[in-house]
Amino acid sequence: MSATMSSFFKKDKSPTPGPASPTGKKSPTPIPTSPEHNEPSEPVPLMAGSHWGQQEVVDDDNDPTLGVDTESSTASIASSILHYRNVLGRTYHSDSVTDGEYWGPNDAKANELLDIMHAAQVLLFDGKLYTSPLNDKEIKNAIDIGTGTGVWAIDFADDHPNCNVIGTDISPIQPNWVPPNASFEINDASREWTYQENHFDFIHIRWLTGVIKDWDSLYEEAYRCCKPGGWIEHVDTDADFLCYDETMPSDSAMAQWGPIWREVERKTGLNVSVVSSGAMENGMKKAGFTNITIEDHYAPLAPWSDDPKLKQVGLYQSAALTHDIEGFLVYFMPNYLGWTPKEIANYAAIIRKEFREAKIHSVLKWHVVRAQKAAGCLV
Repeated sequence: MSATMSSFFKKDKSPTPGPASPTGKKSPTPIPTSPEHNEPSEPVPLMAGSHWGQQEVVDDDNDPTLGVDTESSTASIASSILHYRNVLGRTYHSDSVTDGEYWGPNDAKANELLDIMHAAQVLLFDGKLYTSPLNDKEIKNAIDIGTGTGVWAIDFADDHPNCNVIGTDISPIQPNWVPPNASFEINDASREWTYQENHFDFIHIRWLTGVIKDWDSLYEEAYRCCKPGGWIEHVDTDADFLCYDETMPSDSAMAQWGPIWREVERKTGLNVSVVSSGAMENGMKKAGFTNITIEDHYAPLAPWSDDPKLKQVGLYQSAALTHDIEGFLVYFMPNYLGWTPKEIANYAAIIRKEFREAKIHSVLKWHVVRAQKAAGCLV
């Protein structure tokens, strides 16, 4: 293992607020498999769904693509919010909540994936829920945008008992038993925010790539609702698997992940390249945030590393994605790429096999952008 590998995930101390350059950038974690820090090879072309349909595969999970209906999708519940849509056996948010098109399921299997990825993120950041230089004694109001199962908001509320913590999402999938200072609201973050101006000390966003079309508008709302001197932190990744040591063949299912999602982006307008497009830091700067700081963390997608911590991070991320890789596929693949259920099932089985074999040294590039609303700057 190279010398650069041994320093992977060693965290610098949280930065202190100051006159940092809006474009200032630091990278505390080097690319894990390339001492030269070379970029991945040229883009891989998209292969047709029929390629996967022709494959003879054996899947340990025995055709989980169609899934099963959850109890909530079949129950007769009065609230329209709980009238989930059903697509190929998976449940999705209610159309009454948002005008937009959200592709992620909200059933038990998808929620378990989110919780596993949360554990991977906590490990990635050495047990920290955030990297912004918050004043723990003074922070009073915080919000988690796209909270999912609410686990981050719950953990943050536990750690900050004097802070009122709100988690927002378009599906009511959060638990009922939460800390007294935590609450959840059904809100579409892509719409105008209903919160008062200059209110939140901390705004947290994580893993919403492929969800928001207009990031500039979202950051404008965040800036309006952020308290002067408050912080915003956004952690995200592109819908792409990177490899720096030529262990990922162009015809592998992992190599095809990026091309699949770029085609979805082309056909839907959703931004699945929120990191490489610069949407995060550029959007915050346009909105008016200052003290913008950037970090990149390269996290293995399978337990292939010799480093114990890297191996554990890879195990968590692999466990999450193999648990419900179909949740990423069953909405867009039939509707926009024309894939058949068999093609989806075969592709899912093949990529699960690649995760479990851990022969491909793929990584996710987690991009952290934090910024501050200048003190004394009222909207």
